[in-house]
Amino acid sequence: MGRAPPSNSRQPLPVPVRCSSCEAPAVIDQPYRGSHACAGHFSTSLEERVRQEIHRQLPRFGRGTVAVALSGGKDSSVALALAARYFRRRPTVRVVAISVDEGIAGYRPPTLKAAEALTRSLGVEHRIVRAAEELGTTTDATAVELAGTVPCSFCGVWRRRLLNRAARAAGADALVLGFNLDDLAQTVLMNLVRGDLDRLVRMAPHRVRQPGLVPRVAPLALVPEREVYLYARIHGLPFDHGECPHAGRAARNLFREIVWRLEEAQPGTRQSLLRTHERLVERWLGDTEPGAPERCRACGDPSAHEVCRACEYLRIARPSSTGPEAS
Repeated sequence: MGRAPPSNSRQPLPVPVRCSSCEAPAVIDQPYRGSHACAGHFSTSLEERVRQEIHRQLPRFGRGTVAVALSGGKDSSVALALAARYFRRRPTVRVVAISVDEGIAGYRPPTLKAAEALTRSLGVEHRIVRAAEELGTTTDATAVELAGTVPCSFCGVWRRRLLNRAARAAGADALVLGFNLDDLAQTVLMNLVRGDLDRLVRMAPHRVRQPGLVPRVAPLALVPEREVYLYARIHGLPFDHGECPHAGRAARNLFREIVWRLEEAQPGTRQSLLRTHERLVERWLGDTEPGAPERCRACGDPSAHEVCRACEYLRIARPSSTGPEAS
């Protein structure tokens, strides 16, 4: 039986993990690819994935306006930086960033500050739309009025309305969203569990144009959340990493945890969920002629029902209001 080393003896330092493509130290492991990457190869790989997604989702797009939904968080900041980089080679394409101020104290002001810093550094036009002015209420105010309702439910539909209207007002041909691989995988799983195939087909990126709705694209669709964060840090992009105070009540939290556990046990689960979504959409569009969406009788926006959810929530939140959106 060997003797234990003296307590004051030096233990060998751990061998640094090297990049799978060169001898440089790795900054990230990618279990779903079975590889490690240094800062340089990681950035090149991510940028190429985003380039391919923009090319696939916006084929032959060489003239017009692209709006980018910019919250000031890591995902939308990376989406804007890479979209601006991609379209910089196309002088006939205009990029405009759109931020929505839902009225969430302590959370939205810092993100808007980061968004303004990023757009200034990129030389991109920045428009801010405020819920208090456009809707007559805010997320915080409505959360108090509707204490029994999860704030993400009305905040989400109002945010989508404001983004769509702002993108239309900017003359946008497409609206870039900062949805990453984790976000999309969670959304696919949520809709599958709920059996909501209609919503599954409608989720971004959009394959079919709907009248009144600016088509959504998701260039970060193949990029995991932690890789988006790492890219933003490596390249010094300004962003705010705070969490919305209402997020703890969101139904998505359960599905986020499930996807994390599945990915840890079975690397590649997120990509498989996206492939499942794509195949279902292809089958659906192949078997069904997509009809034009309904129009909300209150506001005229695209809606799956006679009155859209945004107007329904406004009617509840502002029962004494007047005007078409309160009817």
